[in-house]
Amino acid sequence: MMFPKEATTDGTHGPFEMANVAAAVIDAKGTVIGWTGAAERLLGYGAAEVLDRSAATLLAQPEDASRAAEVAEECGTRESWGGLVGARHRDGRRLEVGLRVTAMSDTDDRRAWLVSAIDVAKAPTWAVSGEVLEGFLTRSPLGMAVLSPDLRYVWMNDTLERYGGVPREERLGRRMSDSLPGLNTEALEAQMRRVLETGVPVVDYEYRGWTWADPHREHAYSTSFFRLDDPDGSPLGVCYMGMDVTDRWRARERLALLSEASACIGGTLSVMRTAQELADFSVPRLADFVTVDLLEAVLDGEEPGSRPFDGTYPARRAGQQSIHEGCPESVIATGDPIAAPMSSPYIQSMVNGTSILEAYLDPDTTPWVAEDPARAASIREFGAPSAMWVPLSARGTVLGVATFIRTEHPDPFEEDDLLLAEELVSRAAVWVENARRYTREHAAALALQRSLLPQGLNGGTAMEVASRYLPADAREGVSGDWFDVIQLSGARVALVVGDVVGHGLNAAATMGRLRTAVQTLADMDLPPDELLAHLDDLVIRLTEEKGGDDEPIATAVLGATCLYAVYDPVTQLCTMARAGHPPPAVVTPGGKVTFPDLPAGPPLGLGSLPFESAEISLPEGSLIALYTDGLIESSDQDIDVGLSRLSDVLAQSGMPPEDLCSAVVNNLLTGPQTDDVALLLARPHALGADRVASWDLPTDPAIVASARELAVRQLLGWRLDDLVMTTELVVSELVTNAIRHGTGPVRLRMIRHDKLICEVSDASNTSPRMGHARTTDEGGRGLFLVAQLTRRWGTRYTRAGKIIWAEQDLPGPMGNRGGH
Repeated sequence: MMFPKEATTDGTHGPFEMANVAAAVIDAKGTVIGWTGAAERLLGYGAAEVLDRSAATLLAQPEDASRAAEVAEECGTRESWGGLVGARHRDGRRLEVGLRVTAMSDTDDRRAWLVSAIDVAKAPTWAVSGEVLEGFLTRSPLGMAVLSPDLRYVWMNDTLERYGGVPREERLGRRMSDSLPGLNTEALEAQMRRVLETGVPVVDYEYRGWTWADPHREHAYSTSFFRLDDPDGSPLGVCYMGMDVTDRWRARERLALLSEASACIGGTLSVMRTAQELADFSVPRLADFVTVDLLEAVLDGEEPGSRPFDGTYPARRAGQQSIHEGCPESVIATGDPIAAPMSSPYIQSMVNGTSILEAYLDPDTTPWVAEDPARAASIREFGAPSAMWVPLSARGTVLGVATFIRTEHPDPFEEDDLLLAEELVSRAAVWVENARRYTREHAAALALQRSLLPQGLNGGTAMEVASRYLPADAREGVSGDWFDVIQLSGARVALVVGDVVGHGLNAAATMGRLRTAVQTLADMDLPPDELLAHLDDLVIRLTEEKGGDDEPIATAVLGATCLYAVYDPVTQLCTMARAGHPPPAVVTPGGKVTFPDLPAGPPLGLGSLPFESAEISLPEGSLIALYTDGLIESSDQDIDVGLSRLSDVLAQSGMPPEDLCSAVVNNLLTGPQTDDVALLLARPHALGADRVASWDLPTDPAIVASARELAVRQLLGWRLDDLVMTTELVVSELVTNAIRHGTGPVRLRMIRHDKLICEVSDASNTSPRMGHARTTDEGGRGLFLVAQLTRRWGTRYTRAGKIIWAEQDLPGPMGNRGGH
């Protein structure tokens, strides 16, 4: 083989100093004049076989002889030469040996050379000189070094010298801590001591820090350590190989950061909260000061481009965070509108939907900053920042802009930072878009819910009421639980509470259907059991509807429950029926709480069993509570425990209904709410005998005049003189109608509470009909006149027949005459 080029001696060829190195002496003619036992062991030739013979015979290839002559000529002008050469063993084998040729002189100034050789295959690789090792070690892309057992540098390659930024001559013979103050050298030396003690290599040990090669930027390094032993196994030192893995570390950090962002941002369906979470997460991980501004349409839940464009981009500050408490850098408070020059990167990023990076922002030389004195003053106070503007875009539409600013971070933003910010913001934009859509749908659901639930409960003078409505998911605010208070004829009041399967918009829509149906059926003055039977028929029809958007609603309505109760303040009786709903709680005037054993009835939509009514007495001072099962039952609480706790709270019946409602909620809903809750409390008030007058009348047309006189006398006693003329006509028409078209007995009743009510009952089930008399007819206008002169009128059926009634407003500021 060809001789390699010479290797520069660096003083580290330790094996050449060992006693067992093969050695020979060659004179100026190339003749071997000295031979050692180690040389015989290396090449197999005895001294007698090589002395006085040409050294060229020891070379492996003939072409090496010409190269040997060149080396001899070079050695004539130099003191030493080192390199690799192929030698021939006595048995014909080829050996790769490392040579050191050193010039010698005697007293007669005769020249000779001492040749030292080692077997490359057996020698430590770090000790072999020559072009191969120089290329592999010195110019390797890996940083390499050899340290002595006392951890001082013995050798290092060029790459490691560049990594450290300190000249080689200033590090050889010294410890790591002497030249690398930016690294945790104690930890590194601890690793090397462990390797020296145990002989177990350490692979891919990562650490971070700075070196004098780049003192203003943190780098990451991966290093492996292994021990160097002599032939006897004694440690000669430790070698380490390291590489700069800053790019890999930053990529891993970016992935970890994005993964962490997924857990920290978007946990709520609030646009403002999501924007603030983006700002909170980015400081100080990516920037010293971050703002997130969103278009006003986005904040309102609308499509970003849904509003007319007038050349401006109305946006508001949705979130901001700073390394300084209170965000003193900010010139805009959270929630306030944004005002920025049209030439600013902020507006340009929003208009073009592209990111903008300014590594250095000088307020004195940047034109758009000069147009914004407030921002210019902030920049001067907190330093000339490095800034990035990144648009929040989803589905190709810009929702807003996130601004990232560094004022105290040692490094300005780079392209890698911009890529990270874009990825982070793009993910946040998806969360913002989801929150925007939820805001829109939630607003629609709440509007629907508000329109379906009673806007204000009014029990009139016959009943004092209070309620609570608590969805399981307070963020949604929409559920299928519902309640109502309906004023009926005869001063009666209907109480209703229901529960639809599920939550959300479908449940709310189903609830609206059922509530409307109950109101319609209640207006027909049906008794509770009949009303539930009609409601059950409606639910069955809903569940039979097929296809489209009605299927989820049909699913929600099947299995709904309902409790319907009617209280009569005249008799102080409450008639109730339930469809699979929990029984009401009744509190007596003395504070005793009971749960009446009403016939349960099946849930709505099953159509398998009939509904039955029950009647209980509610004297003055009583209280009745209607509720849904979410109040008394949960995954960790049995229904009996809930009923007991409800009973304990309701026993405080002396409290006003509003206060008692709050007490019930606070005492029963102490943990996470798993179901919707509706609560309706009612305190009935009886109508005393001084407010009710009734007379039994014979079925004689002549009695009509007497009925008018009885009514007038009662009105004068109630000091309702203003209603005498109208009431005379109403009583006359209703009594006449009952005598002519009904059957006895006939009864006239007058009730005064917040309205004046006139009722005439008979034993007939014939439905009254409003006639349309011609101008020449003498009769047929009775009920038409009643409808015109009263607030409202109607008919309700009883087990004994029917009642025709009419209501009039009492005189005063609240009186309101008119037909129904």
